[in-house]
Amino acid sequence: MTVTFQKRQKEMKRLEKQREKEAKRAQKKLEKRTREENEKLGIFVEPEAEEQTQQENEPHLPNERI
Repeated sequence: MTVTFQKRQKEMKRLEKQREKEAKRAQKKLEKRTREENEKLGIFVEPEAEEQTQQENEPHLPNERI
């Protein structure tokens, strides 16, 4: 019975990692698109300010440890 629980936990962890990777891909895609649009308009953003904005926009999820 504990094996089933361990498998379920492993699967949940795998799915969570998959969601995190997808969120990172989407964020990078959005940043790239925004950067390209800003370059077309002649607006340049400092890389440090961009990183700070990204950190502010990231959702803070509690760690799920059981």
